[in-house]
Amino acid sequence: MRRALIPLLCLLASGCGDDDAPTPEEALPGGATTVHDTTRNAFALAARNLQGERRDAFFVGNALFNRNWVTAPASTEGLDGLGPTFNASSCAACHFKDGRGKPPTEPGEKPLSLLFRLSIPGVDASGGPLADPVYGGQLQPLSILGVPAEGQVALSYSTHEGQYADGTPWSLEEPHYTLENLAFGAPHPELRVSPRVAPVMIGLGLLEAIPDAALEKLADPEDRDGDGISGRVNHVWDVQAQAVRVGRFGWKANQPSLSQQNTSAFRGDIGITSALFPDEDCPPVQTACQQAPKGGTPEVDEQKLEQVTFYSRMLAVPARRDADVPDVLRGRSLFREVGCASCHVPRHETDTLEDAPELSGQIIFPYTDLLLHDMGEALSDHRPDFEATGSEWRTPPLWGIGLVKTVNRHTRFLHDGRARSLEEAILWHGGEGEKARERFRNLSATERAQLLRFLESL
Repeated sequence: MRRALIPLLCLLASGCGDDDAPTPEEALPGGATTVHDTTRNAFALAARNLQGERRDAFFVGNALFNRNWVTAPASTEGLDGLGPTFNASSCAACHFKDGRGKPPTEPGEKPLSLLFRLSIPGVDASGGPLADPVYGGQLQPLSILGVPAEGQVALSYSTHEGQYADGTPWSLEEPHYTLENLAFGAPHPELRVSPRVAPVMIGLGLLEAIPDAALEKLADPEDRDGDGISGRVNHVWDVQAQAVRVGRFGWKANQPSLSQQNTSAFRGDIGITSALFPDEDCPPVQTACQQAPKGGTPEVDEQKLEQVTFYSRMLAVPARRDADVPDVLRGRSLFREVGCASCHVPRHETDTLEDAPELSGQIIFPYTDLLLHDMGEALSDHRPDFEATGSEWRTPPLWGIGLVKTVNRHTRFLHDGRARSLEEAILWHGGEGEKARERFRNLSATERAQLLRFLESL
């Protein structure tokens, strides 16, 4: 995008509408790591500036990310130990093409990329959610031979209708979840269930490279500036460091690092133990689970974990499309005027990392503050997670969001995939997002289309 072209296009689009004029860097949201790809593989590419042996290491990690784990014992040394209970047999099963998961949308479809966190009132030894004594911290609908699967979840929907200020009607579908076929009887009477779809994998290394101090500076828990936005940092337990750290990954920012995020997912989603999480998620009542054969102690070694983490750290962000189109530029201005940028903070700069020069000193545009925000009762899961309340969620990054339909063949958004479009995702905003939602609701049809066109360009 040429600098001289931007002011002219802003004028053609009736003005950019803010002092923060677009810059050429915005078309490359991942900085020097950005790739130019609009195909179904747009989320699965290595950082553009990754070279030589480090690029080879990326593909080793990619193979492990896509590899199916098998039941122990097996001749496939180092890749057995699946389960005993689990959600999927590989990382890629939920993060298909490194993209976004979705809830079931067809009759009889299983919620493969939609999992359900479980907890009861109280906190565990690290200050996190306290697992259900019967079903553990996550419902496992699958199991190996000879071990009962924990149960299933049935989905139903109710419809909420409304209209824009100009009279245009809209409708939203609210999901309702029912636990069925529970193998070990009733769970705790105060069970808390939180549905979570698998998020997009792109740019995670860049998000990890944003300094903690930058996130703390963005936080405004007391809303001292009076804008109605009171983002908070989730301070969580770092298992490896044995210390409290800033959380930034997961739907409630409950993980401090990619390494811990990945290692936790190996245990929770696939049933693979590690040095960091050496115990299977087999509550005492699940005796067959406890007695099932293991794939080693631990089941995944540090080298494989490092390879998968390196892969997830180096996944590139796709370049924007149509960033200099007048309607997109007008939508960019409206995004700020409506108030979306208060939480979906456009610009960050990464720190200097000795072990990741590709990610160091990059100007990036992820459109997130990685902070917790109260999104209102309608989106609450009523399940605290470290310092996050039931109604608080981490601001999800928006980069690449316009390519989800291409990569994953759907347009389901929010933490549980309830929104069937970007438009519906905005309309679900409550709490701190209510003012922005109402401003969006009061836009003209043309302005709404321009704002959505901007989002689709990201």
